[in-house]
Amino acid sequence: MQVVGYRLLEPRRAEVAPMESAWNFMDPASRTNLMRAVRAEAGGFYELAAAQEWEGPTACANWQVRDLVGHMIDVTEGYFVAFDHARAGTDAPGALGLTVMAERLDDHARAFRSLGKEDALKRAHTAYERMLDIADALSDEEWTDLIVPHPYMGPLPASCYPVFQLVDYTIHGWDAREQTEGRGPLAGAAADLLVPVALIVWQSTAVTAGVEPFSIGVRVTSGANAGGYRFDVGPEGLTYAPADVDDLPAVLEFDPGTLVLASYGRLRGGTVRGDTAVADRFRRLFFPI
Repeated sequence: MQVVGYRLLEPRRAEVAPMESAWNFMDPASRTNLMRAVRAEAGGFYELAAAQEWEGPTACANWQVRDLVGHMIDVTEGYFVAFDHARAGTDAPGALGLTVMAERLDDHARAFRSLGKEDALKRAHTAYERMLDIADALSDEEWTDLIVPHPYMGPLPASCYPVFQLVDYTIHGWDAREQTEGRGPLAGAAADLLVPVALIVWQSTAVTAGVEPFSIGVRVTSGANAGGYRFDVGPEGLTYAPADVDDLPAVLEFDPGTLVLASYGRLRGGTVRGDTAVADRFRRLFFPI
């Protein structure tokens, strides 16, 4: 399965601004902001993981702190294999699709439970540093044009991999904080950068077979990627684009952090304007990843 929608999207109406290039991970102009956010979120994640009870619970269902770290080992080391295929021009195994991703990632994360805390943190942090080197070494051309195979989503631009690191460190850092200071808000820079990802997550995890067509608006109320996004849903799938959403039957409003956490199934926040039944239909479309 290949994720669609990772192109920069053009607005439907001239008055609707596209995503800011410095805050859209698909644009090389975002690199400074993105890599700064990755470093900040990773630093917080490893500080929390080192300080917390290793077998303590987290807000990620059925995962302990050690499983969050095991997950980072699993996915990051897998990126090295993907970049090796991309650089060598060799074929990677076929993409498995997103519907099996949650179950397989769960199995893989738990497989690292045999590692002690010190060894697991060292291995995860070593992988993180290596991934930073890979991302920093990408040219602006490679950022968009180097195609790297993902085990679940298929061929993706290289820019997706640094932002996947931001996703994991941001979301799982939030999961870990639940046991200490509570499920607090996300940092503004990370949330702004993950707004485009949240929209793609919804597009890629919608189950629409047999769905009666409908449209709904999503409005991001603040931040660098504030604005309206029209979602059109039908049996063929879900599409979205920047648009004026005031004429739609329902609009879901989110601040950036709430949008990101909602798209990853961490909460059901937001504000509904208009037909709540339409909003409920939209919320029920998605499977977890």
